[in-house]
Amino acid sequence: MKTWRGILAAVLAGFGVCLALAAGAVELKEGRDFRVINPPLAVDKARIEVTEFFWYGCPHCFDFEPLLAPWAKKLPADVVFRRVPALFPNNKWAPPARLYYTLEAMNLVGRLHRDVFNAIHLDHQRLDDEKILFDWIAKKGIDVQKFREAWASFGVQSRVQQARELTLSATITGVPSVMVQGKYLALTPGNYEDLLEIIEQLIDRARAEAGKN
Repeated sequence: MKTWRGILAAVLAGFGVCLALAAGAVELKEGRDFRVINPPLAVDKARIEVTEFFWYGCPHCFDFEPLLAPWAKKLPADVVFRRVPALFPNNKWAPPARLYYTLEAMNLVGRLHRDVFNAIHLDHQRLDDEKILFDWIAKKGIDVQKFREAWASFGVQSRVQQARELTLSATITGVPSVMVQGKYLALTPGNYEDLLEIIEQLIDRARAEAGKN
């Protein structure tokens, strides 16, 4: 039977481990938890920008979205969250990027962003095929003619080009990737709960650097 001294020692040892883990969680390490973007990208310094680079066809982005969406809704007022569909030089991901910006132009991201992921990953629909896409849009109760007009618009094409340039400037190599204040790129630690914690710590770092603490 353990003596009370032994029990107390075990409790304190366990408590010490918890403290050590907590202390480790707040200390970010470059190369392990984040990468510095050099030179940093221009941002609106009125608020801290958090940018997710994603691809609708990415299974990891699909898995991340259910955690990311509610997290983004709870961000403090001094933080702004935005999504950017990643685009690489081979242009393979251009149709999904065009789809995202068409939804954005029609104020449909909140309504259909998750549905697009589900259609691709659960229903196995090829939304990069225009005919399949337009049929799917119609089934969602969206005016297909208005969608076609937005899809072909100069504004959407310009946003796609901007996304291509931003992906290159941010030195993104895969998705999902999350950039904080145009300077820090969070590195995925193996699970998305820890990734969100790293992002929160990078937000705190950017806030401190701006003297907003």
